[in-house]
Amino acid sequence: MKLELYQIDAFTEKIFHGNPACVVPLKNWLPDELLLKIARENAVAQTAFFINNGSTVHLRWFTPEIEMDLCGHATLATAHCLISILNYQSNTIIFETKSGELTVEVKDGVYYMDFPSRMPEAAALPDSISEALNIQPKEVFKSRDYILLYDSENDIKNIKIERSVFDLINLDPGVLVVTAAGTDSDFVSRYFTPQSSILEDPVTGSAHCSLIPLWSSRLGKDTLFARQLSERGGQLYCENKNERVIVAGKAKTYSMGHLWIE
Repeated sequence: MKLELYQIDAFTEKIFHGNPACVVPLKNWLPDELLLKIARENAVAQTAFFINNGSTVHLRWFTPEIEMDLCGHATLATAHCLISILNYQSNTIIFETKSGELTVEVKDGVYYMDFPSRMPEAAALPDSISEALNIQPKEVFKSRDYILLYDSENDIKNIKIERSVFDLINLDPGVLVVTAAGTDSDFVSRYFTPQSSILEDPVTGSAHCSLIPLWSSRLGKDTLFARQLSERGGQLYCENKNERVIVAGKAKTYSMGHLWIE
């Protein structure tokens, strides 16, 4: 069987920046085991599989290890694939996902994703996480993910993870997000996943489901600009809408091709 395969850099205007995702259109769902094997072979943080049903698009996300409940950059990449490559006939896409219906609107090359808000609550930091960090946070929060608040952008840039300790932790499906107020943005962050083939995710839309309400509350504003300080880097345009958040960004197509499965 021959399948189309697209690789798209999300949350960026430049190739080799942002977060790369693979996008695979399907006519019918393949076995989950096969979807996972394709994601492993693609060797990027997320592979998105979708079926276009006409009025809606059924979307699923796979890392090389597991199926995820929500992925921002692969959703953005899928929307970009549909609109810029596959001639989707509307500037609004309704995705059916494990996190419910997600709407994406495109305006002037920016993809606005309507996601659930996940306001984190104050929490204690497990010793197993603390021991993996070279700099300790000033505050700790928890939603799906652990959100660690630091004093400065420099702290975020200088965070190092002791992987031999970190990989003893199982936060499935959660991760570790470190964040601080930005110098030329409202806030910055980085995102780390234990027991994963890719330790640091370049740009993470789903983490902003918690970061947006947290920083909106702290800064007293609903419209925010964020940067993720990975090596590749990325920019996110954010809006707090109480029970929902808008996570927006741009994308660039890197490659188009095919894969073959038996």
